[in-house]
Amino acid sequence: MNEPSTLGAKLPAAVRDAYDLVGFDPRGVGRSTPVSCGLRHADLAASRQRPWPAPDGGIAGNVATERRIAQTCLANGGDVLRSLSTPNEARDIDRIRAALGESKISAWGVSYGTYAGAVYATMFPQRTDRIVLDSNDDPNPGRVARGWLANTAIAVEDRFPDFAKWASAPGNPDRVVATPAGVRPAFLGLVARLDRTPLPWPGANPPELDGNVLRETLQESLYSDDDFPALAALILAGRGDRPLPAPSSPPDAALQNVTAVAVGTICDDVAWPRSVPAIARDVAADRARYPLTAGMPVNVMPCTFWPAPAEPAVRVTPHGPSNVLPAQNLRDPSTPYKGALEMRRAFGDRARMVTVDSGGHEVYLANGNACGDALVTRFLVTGKRPAHDAFCPAV
Repeated sequence: MNEPSTLGAKLPAAVRDAYDLVGFDPRGVGRSTPVSCGLRHADLAASRQRPWPAPDGGIAGNVATERRIAQTCLANGGDVLRSLSTPNEARDIDRIRAALGESKISAWGVSYGTYAGAVYATMFPQRTDRIVLDSNDDPNPGRVARGWLANTAIAVEDRFPDFAKWASAPGNPDRVVATPAGVRPAFLGLVARLDRTPLPWPGANPPELDGNVLRETLQESLYSDDDFPALAALILAGRGDRPLPAPSSPPDAALQNVTAVAVGTICDDVAWPRSVPAIARDVAADRARYPLTAGMPVNVMPCTFWPAPAEPAVRVTPHGPSNVLPAQNLRDPSTPYKGALEMRRAFGDRARMVTVDSGGHEVYLANGNACGDALVTRFLVTGKRPAHDAFCPAV
């Protein structure tokens, strides 16, 4: 489990008493021989980390940026970056298990950690005890992160109505419009205006509020209801109703590490499309179908310009002990319910799934749903899963 000093503190006493909590920096991260691509400052902008098309839907600028990022990472990242992959992370986890002298380990994987946990449980099934997969990635071995990125178009659509309801609520000091139905056209109208006429934003990266910066902020802010006020405040500032907030961003050194690890892992896990014209056609279709994400989820990535993976992606299978518990929000803005169902199907009878009628990214101990939390806690403490897939209604 990552971050035992923070996430571990949230665990019920019964869970803390039952386990030794162990976290680790994955290969290339933090103190585990950190990697960096040495990217230019502009390429570390949040709105560059995802490939948002130009206002007219063109992707020529994205192609130039992603090619430059790939070439820079390959030139500066070294052997560690080229060794990053989910199968290698699973092997590293098993080395940690062996070093601890344990015959089996349990794990709580969140987001990408669900895929890493699923790959570990597939490669080393007899060395697993209790596996909780929280906010699940689709494990399709032919797509892997390609599929996760593409699925964000669906995920944002699933989640946006929660923000729309909040942003139109009477008495909300950050109220955007008067009705939930009005939030979408208000947002789409504003990003179109900012596409045409960005607002100067000194100190930000990039130093302006354009349509793609606001789209990226929407993407990030849907992860938690706690982030709704900051998103609404930026919408209100974008239309001139209040001043722009002071810009904030993690240090460049941290962004260099996170970006390098992400690029290395997603590009080394699976081959990505190479045809730029085909990608452009996909972007145009996705842009028309899902206006909130504007074609970004199927756009070009550094992986288009990356060497072929060293080994095929792992296919998650039902072969192994019945000790896997996926937990999933219905309206997750990053790893949608659609993908979680694929994770559940891949594991077959190895898994039972807990679905929670909630929005946001992260399930266990994250949204106050006592039903979902109790089912996961019982599994961790006793090993008992629900007899069948379980559904927990909204609180």
